[in-house]
Amino acid sequence: MRATLLYGAGDVRVETVPDPVLKRPTDALVRVTAACICGSDLWPYAGMPAGSPPARMGHEFVGVVEDVGAEVTTVRKGDLVIAPWSISDGTCEYCLEGQQNACAHFSMWDLEPDEGGQSEAVRVPFADGTLVKVPAGVDEALLPSLLTLSDVFGTGHHAAVSGGVTRGGTVTVVGDGAVGLLAVLSAKRLGAERIILMGRHPARTGLGRDFGATDVVAERGEAGIEAVRAITGGHGTPVVIEAVGTRHAYDQAVGVVRAGGTISRVGVPQYEEAPIGLGSLFLRNVRLAGGASPARAYIAELLPGVLDGSLDPGRVFDVTTGLGGVPDGYRDMAARKALKVLIKP
Repeated sequence: MRATLLYGAGDVRVETVPDPVLKRPTDALVRVTAACICGSDLWPYAGMPAGSPPARMGHEFVGVVEDVGAEVTTVRKGDLVIAPWSISDGTCEYCLEGQQNACAHFSMWDLEPDEGGQSEAVRVPFADGTLVKVPAGVDEALLPSLLTLSDVFGTGHHAAVSGGVTRGGTVTVVGDGAVGLLAVLSAKRLGAERIILMGRHPARTGLGRDFGATDVVAERGEAGIEAVRAITGGHGTPVVIEAVGTRHAYDQAVGVVRAGGTISRVGVPQYEEAPIGLGSLFLRNVRLAGGASPARAYIAELLPGVLDGSLDPGRVFDVTTGLGGVPDGYRDMAARKALKVLIKP
């Protein structure tokens, strides 16, 4: 079969690799019907050292079950399933608490050396704990939105929930990538009345307005902080969602959060040190929350809105390609020519 491999910074290749096979009785084999390129994939794409072993890519996919191990009970051949970004056993205390990202047997597709969603097929460990079955007869047009439940929509929802978004509240979202836009949609779904989106790409911020943003701030740095504070009477907002992962975005969040508020940080951090001390968070009683999304825990809540059409998170995909177009997809996303690339193997 064909699969995507990253050989080094800027070097993505689609190659023929061995077909996956069942290895354990808890495995399932899934034929991928839709996958995508994640914004977090762009970090290794930009910085993977030359000479590193090639890495299989892709941690978001939906597909059809082709075979299951003898101990798998919740899915069977022919089922359409969503595969969250993290692999979880479904039985440990963390999974039972809805924290699949902390599973005792945690893994993720980017850590599985022979598996990746940007391919024609995948072996899924702990199939019962990882995969979520979709009701039969779903319209194929819903595949893009179903795919967002594997990570990006779940992450946007996690950002809003972790930040404490409430009905009638005010939120700032830092970043107009797919996660930021779906954090806007999630905040709107939870009842936020005012949503300030910090982004400077008109096509993206336009979609953000469709999703529920009431204000757009294109400025960055101190100018951006001043603009948000001007909108909010000088105080900032009680909830700030940081959906980028850079130190610059974190500093923006610290600058626009209201005293007593919460920063919900879901962009994959590209730094280890940042202000959390006396003047930045402590004296103002600012809470730092967020983290990796337990996407599987949220699917049951979000899936009905996708199936009935009241939620359309699949609009974040603005480019569709086959596997052969994946290298160009990485280049286009890195160059901000594409928001999020949908792959149909």
